[in-house]
This record gives sequence, C-alpha cells and structure tokens, in this order.
Amino acid sequence: MNPISLSTKDIAALKARAHHLNPVVMVGQHGLTDAIIQETERNLAAHELIKVQVAGDDRTERLAVAEALCAATEALLVQHIGKQLVLFRPKPEQ
Repeated sequence: MNPISLSTKDIAALKARAHHLNPVVMVGQHGLTDAIIQETERNLAAHELIKVQVAGDDRTERLAVAEALCAATEALLVQHIGKQLVLFRPKPEQ
C-alpha cells in the first residue's frame, strides 16, 4: 500500500480539475455499503479524479464516511465542501 503524497501545488491543480465535475457516486441514507465502495473503485480506476455526494446534514458523519471510503479505496481526499467530496487515486502504471 503506497500512501499518496502530493504537494500543495498538485492538490490545487486537482481541485481546479475537479471543479467542473459532477458527482458520480452517491452515498445515501444507508451510508457506506460494499456496493458504494465497489462503484467508487470502478470510477477511480476509470477517471482517477471523482466527486462523491454524501447525504445527511451531520458534518462529522460525512467526514467519517470520507475517511472510511478513502481507506477502503486507497484514495486521497483532495477536497471536502459541504456534501461533496473530491477523491483522487492515480491510475496504476501500465
């Protein structure tokens, strides 16, 4: 397992790239399920940079979902604004 380390400049560039993206994964009232983790895996493999929409009004619960999802997918939380998360995981070298 390689922890992803990015410079501040890299993170700023990822935030800029993610600005126009729409959420491709929705975490609903049932929270983080295996199906959501698998869907996140598929989207990270295809796109590297994705937005995830997390339902619920509890900020600490949304942050817990973000941490658990990043741990399960080995992704990096680039940004958390309101109910949206921006996750990044580089594609493996071919």
